[in-house]
Amino acid sequence: MAANRRPTLADVAREVGVSAKTVSRVLNEDGPASAQTREQVLAAVAKLGFQPNLMARNIRVGGPDTTIGLVIPDLANPFFGAVARAIEDTVRERGLTLLMGSSADDPERERALTDKFLARRVSILMVVPSVGADHTHLKSHRTAGLPVIFLDRPGVGLSTDSIVSSNRTGAHDGVAHLVAHGHRRIGFVGDLPPKLYTRRERLAGYRSALQEAGIPYDRTLVANAHDQPGAEAATARLLGLTDPPTALFAGNNIMALGIVAELARSRRKQVAVVAFDDVSLAEALEPALTVVAQDPEELGRAAAATALTRLDGDRTRTRTITVPTRLIVRGSGELPVPAPRPPHRRAVTGSSPERDDVTTGMKA
Repeated sequence: MAANRRPTLADVAREVGVSAKTVSRVLNEDGPASAQTREQVLAAVAKLGFQPNLMARNIRVGGPDTTIGLVIPDLANPFFGAVARAIEDTVRERGLTLLMGSSADDPERERALTDKFLARRVSILMVVPSVGADHTHLKSHRTAGLPVIFLDRPGVGLSTDSIVSSNRTGAHDGVAHLVAHGHRRIGFVGDLPPKLYTRRERLAGYRSALQEAGIPYDRTLVANAHDQPGAEAATARLLGLTDPPTALFAGNNIMALGIVAELARSRRKQVAVVAFDDVSLAEALEPALTVVAQDPEELGRAAAATALTRLDGDRTRTRTITVPTRLIVRGSGELPVPAPRPPHRRAVTGSSPERDDVTTGMKA
């Protein structure tokens, strides 16, 4: 056997001196084989480092793979990393392996990834839907018994289980917190595109908190971005308004990083900030960042638990599970409205330092 290629079933059969069919029977436990033959085959497998092609076997016998396919928008986003880790921890006990791919929030790329997962006959399919994606093509697979779970956002064209955060309530609580500390000019920096489910829900929560406080909604205080540099630019625009906001609400953790960076650069740390999503090292910032924290671990656990019950035969009505958020007070959201600056006093024409000193009872 060449040293630079992976060992095959035929290599194992040659090592033992039996047929490939005999090796297959031993490994798949689907036919008669003597104890001695079994021992020899397993010894050869260990010696050669042979790895069975489970995907090929499952396709051949018509069974599911022992994997879960997960499609997320961004592999670099720590939020989705935490979700994936919780899913993996939950399903590992069932002997399932998590496979993951990034759609980059592109519907076509999402469809290509789901098709690849379906082709390898995954046991469970989980998707964070992209804006504009249509999931009608998954109907036949779900009808055939494949558990399909939507995460973070509901899908389109398919009735199935969804696991989401309490986006609207969480945003409402964060903005209401700023209002309670005296702020009435509150800016919103949200994600793109505008039709993104989480962005729409969080903007709705922002607006409901303003309405509850009797504060008119002002479109000029709403900005959009999709990455940290964009959030920095959006923040700079809001700070440059004639009547700038005294507080900012960040629509997610990436927006929060951009806001904090721009406030530091422009030396506007007196502006209060509340962010939706926690941020790494939030407590190390000055002031520490107040957040409306999601629970990505619980999202992942709930998704995995729901999928496993479906895998075990649960055919009850589809459901949406909403995972609560919580406000974590750290300092940035509690900054008060800055006191108005006193009007600039112009010097009296013709005055002199000596005359000013005389009037205060002092001599130069």
